[in-house]
Amino acid sequence: MTSHSEQISATLVYPYLNHAVRMYESGYATRGDVDAGMRFGCGYPVGPLQALDEIGLDVVRDALAARYAESGDHLHQPAELLEKLVAEGRTGRGVGRGLYTWADGAVVADEETPSSDDAPRLRHEVRTVGVVGTGTMAAGIVEVFAKAGHEVTYVGRSDDKLAGVVASITKNQDRAIAKGRGDEATKAAVLGRLHGATSREALAEVDLVVEAIAEDLAVKTELFADLDRICKPGAILATTTSSLPIARCADATSRPEAVIGMHFFNPAPVMKLVEVVTTERTAPEVDETVRALCARVGKVAVSCGDRAGFIVNALLFPYLNDAALLAEQGTHSLVEIDAAIKEQVGLPMGPFELLDVVGNDVSLAIQQELHREFGEPGLAPARTLEEAVAEGRLGRKTGAGFHDYS
Repeated sequence: MTSHSEQISATLVYPYLNHAVRMYESGYATRGDVDAGMRFGCGYPVGPLQALDEIGLDVVRDALAARYAESGDHLHQPAELLEKLVAEGRTGRGVGRGLYTWADGAVVADEETPSSDDAPRLRHEVRTVGVVGTGTMAAGIVEVFAKAGHEVTYVGRSDDKLAGVVASITKNQDRAIAKGRGDEATKAAVLGRLHGATSREALAEVDLVVEAIAEDLAVKTELFADLDRICKPGAILATTTSSLPIARCADATSRPEAVIGMHFFNPAPVMKLVEVVTTERTAPEVDETVRALCARVGKVAVSCGDRAGFIVNALLFPYLNDAALLAEQGTHSLVEIDAAIKEQVGLPMGPFELLDVVGNDVSLAIQQELHREFGEPGLAPARTLEEAVAEGRLGRKTGAGFHDYS
């Protein structure tokens, strides 16, 4: 007998697993990168493809097929790879083969598991780093590189903005010292690597620039054209955008082969994941250099192409949207749905708790973008998400969202 919370969990989680299989089978991202993206980007205990092996591919396939027969929603139709593996008897951990190879209940190396020989290497030397921006994300990226030993030149609009970056990093270093994870000498060394400037010209000699400014394509393309003029030949130009086409930034330069995405997760000093996003014109050595650099600064890099949502948002937000659609049916409360996901799947937060943390305005914008990119009717934003934004219930930052925080 399936419990109430198990039903809720299956309703929301199985389509998410199906999306992950489609992402992998399309060649957009490797099996390992899909799973690492969700583990390190969202704090999930396991990635979706490993979770599918643990549940049983046949169990999920059968449930999805039944749901598809009822809904007619293409997103519920079992992925072709899922059907193929079940037909071959590769149903997951229980039989030792599914999306992964298993032995003694654990994943083992197979032909798709990269070896240490496959680790990316720095093809371009990156000693000095530039960061454009002084907001929370920019300050975090400055801190990541400075802590790893890089001299960092960061550019902001005013001396006050520059001072804010130093204050933020100082606060984080003091907190680390208080917790016994650092000392005054380390703090002094980190702060000594910071070089603030109000002119972009200060970036002329850096090896890599990361922009972390407003999510506005016109503003970003103007910046990339200027960086192209200022930065030395061979410098890599990276953007932290989570939603805009990186190819458009590349088009604004005379060096599209040197333009790449480095999507850090917030807060950058804490979150391990960086989505490294290549366009059709990004040079392979630039991609390899950036992935190797991520490893050097203690990050987990996952590789993907230039399309809406990359790995994490493309898998996370349809699941969150589905939770809102489920709640609209009126058979389950928000609290019930949140509790079921935490209890059954072991996720750190339920979907409505997470929506309120992310911000419902941000969530709606991402879901709209995914709907435009993929054209699936099932990705249309939930009515209640649109209403929450229209009413100003944006989540924790406004004191109310799906839940009340007043």
